[in-house]
Order: sequence, then C-alpha cells, then structure tokens
Amino acid sequence: MKNKVALITGASSGIGRATAEAFAEKGAKVVVAARRKVELDSLVASIEAKGGKASAIKTDVSDAKSVEHMVAHALNVFGRLDFAINNAGIEGQLNMITDLEEDDWDQVLDINLKGVFLSMKYEARAMLKLGHGGAIVNVGSVNSFLGFPTGSAYVASKHGLIGLTTSVSAELAPQGIRVNLLCPGAIVTPMHQRLRGIVGDDLYDKNLLPTVHLRRAGLPEEMAKTIVFLCSEEASYITGTTLTADGGLTLTM
Repeated sequence: MKNKVALITGASSGIGRATAEAFAEKGAKVVVAARRKVELDSLVASIEAKGGKASAIKTDVSDAKSVEHMVAHALNVFGRLDFAINNAGIEGQLNMITDLEEDDWDQVLDINLKGVFLSMKYEARAMLKLGHGGAIVNVGSVNSFLGFPTGSAYVASKHGLIGLTTSVSAELAPQGIRVNLLCPGAIVTPMHQRLRGIVGDDLYDKNLLPTVHLRRAGLPEEMAKTIVFLCSEEASYITGTTLTADGGLTLTM
C-alpha cells in the first residue's frame, strides 16, 4: 500500500481513527474526514510524528457539497484515491417508534445511509476517472441484520447498507473497484461506551458480553486490520460481501 491513498470518514475517533493509523502504518497516505476538526488535526499530527503522511478535512457526510469537497481535497493533496472507508455514523435518539421524532429519524438516516450513498457517489467518480480500480469498505453493524427495541432508525440505516453495498459492487466490479461491507459487533468505541451507559455496566457485563463467543468486546484496531485486509490484494476476489467481525455474537442470537 506504499504511496497509495486512503480516505476515511468518521476518522476522529474509534474505528475510523484506528483505521487511519493502520493504513499509515502500511505506508499509505491518508485523508481523514469528520465533523470534529480538532480531533482530526490531532490524528494527523500523530501520524506525521511517526513518519506518515496525512491530511484532514472537516466534512458533513449528509451534505453533498461537503462530500464532493472531501473527495476533491484528497485528489488535490495526494493526487489519487485508492481506498475509501465509509465509517461515519451515529446511533441517534433511541426511542420507541411511537415516540420517535421525524427529525431524529431523518438525522440518523441522513448520516448513516445517505452519507454512505453520497460518499460512494463521489469516491467512485474519482476512482473511475483515474482508471486504476480501487476498494471501498462501508462500515455497518451487526444491526445490519439484527434489530433491537428503540433502535428502529439506527437499525434501518444499517440494514440499508447491505442493499447499497451489494448494488454498488455490481455496478463497479467491471471497472475493477471492489465494494464490501464490514459489520462489527460490540467494539470499544465512544458509541460503545454510550451504550454501556444506557444499559448499565452490570447488565452489559452479565447479559451481553456472555453472548459473545470470545467473551469480550472487540477493539478498534481489530476492525482496522480487517478493513485494511479487505482493501488489500489479499482480498482481490472479495466484493459485494458482508463480513461480520463480532466475536461470534450473532451466532447466539
């Protein structure tokens, strides 16, 4: 991956940050995007301190102009785009369907589903114009196929990524662009910590973690390694696939 370019959305923390660091360690130049510029600048400084090359761009993935600018920034700074990781996402308001506000529904779908659509639209345009193929990894969740009470907006947005990923894979495969979906389970991220706060540490540790075959939550670095694999030549015959990295959680559901 030396001198290739990876673009990562939602890179200010969690899986996105770990993924940017993992690509940089492999020699790729990275463009990190998120709404929180301070955290992005800190990530860039960390990567550059280790000898890597990185650039930050403040981005709202629910806004087409912002996404178009993000991709243009990657091309202007590094001259190419080889890998795109669409990781930005929020859990939004967790509420019973009878109490869920339309604005709360729209916010989750705009970021988690529309945001991936917009990102792939402009990423694919850039990759097709450059003509050297590429790899796109969208980040879903075990909730791409499992629902839970009060999670209708989040679950619907993550379910939608399966259809979006498989359809775009079919469109782009003839041009040498692979598109896959990674579905993490319980991963130690800020979102994960908020979930613990909602259900309570005691219930989380006694009720949820024992259902994971590996009996622990995953690490962002483990998801990052999986994403890098899906973008690598070692995964050259993998496209349109949903890869579940959940420690065995969904096997018990």
